[in-house]
Amino acid sequence: MEAIGIVAGGGQFPLLFAEAARRAGRRVVVAAHKGESDSALEDAADAILWVKLGQLGRIIRFFHEENVRETAFLGTITKTRIFRDVFPDLKGLTLWNRIRARHDDSILRAVADSLEKEGIKVVESTLYLKELLFPGGVLTRRKPTAEEIEDMEFGWRMAREVGRLDIGQTVVVRDRAVVAVEAIEGTDAAIRRGGELAREKAVVVKVRKPGQDFRFDLPAIGTRTIAVMREVSASVLAVEKGQALLFDADRVIRDADDAGIAVVGVEEARDGRLVF
Repeated sequence: MEAIGIVAGGGQFPLLFAEAARRAGRRVVVAAHKGESDSALEDAADAILWVKLGQLGRIIRFFHEENVRETAFLGTITKTRIFRDVFPDLKGLTLWNRIRARHDDSILRAVADSLEKEGIKVVESTLYLKELLFPGGVLTRRKPTAEEIEDMEFGWRMAREVGRLDIGQTVVVRDRAVVAVEAIEGTDAAIRRGGELAREKAVVVKVRKPGQDFRFDLPAIGTRTIAVMREVSASVLAVEKGQALLFDADRVIRDADDAGIAVVGVEEARDGRLVF
């Protein structure tokens, strides 16, 4: 049985991928991160190694021992941990010191390059889970108003620029003014901060980065996103169609309907208009 590796962060994505890979007949080998990854991976994996953030050498040795030739990066790592909770081994430290700009893509591409030099190909995170990609159209009962659509269009342009700079993938808008930009603190914190400033009716826009690499760092939406939006009386969530992950879709839509939040899968037409 051919092995596939998982470099696992937090959340349910690594577990879903492991289950799907097993159904596809793969042997699942997981490098899980302490303090981030779900302990349920112990049962889902055929082999598992728990590592601390930065222990790249241990991951590579483990994958070689388990005959892993392909791996996926899955799940979240709390980004603020890079300031207080990194325990690199020699290979991790060497790589870290070579990275000049410590943006998400720079770090992940550098790690992926190191693995591929060791004969371990990094595959798309959606390899077995294409059905999780965010659908197009209005997913909820409520549709955005004309004013909210204007905010969506404005936010889309702003989010594209933020993504181009590799700062984040989300902006929060009210009355065509940016009230928050996602950075290292993550999407939920950006929504909460922006929603508190907007006071109500904030529009949240989440898009892919230009040149988004589907091997890692896809935007993700789940029930927590809606819960935070509800806390701050945000009104619209607009996400780029096919360029983000949607977890627990039925519950997300039900919770959004209960909160009166419009959830929309959007794409950009050739003339620059948003289509949904």
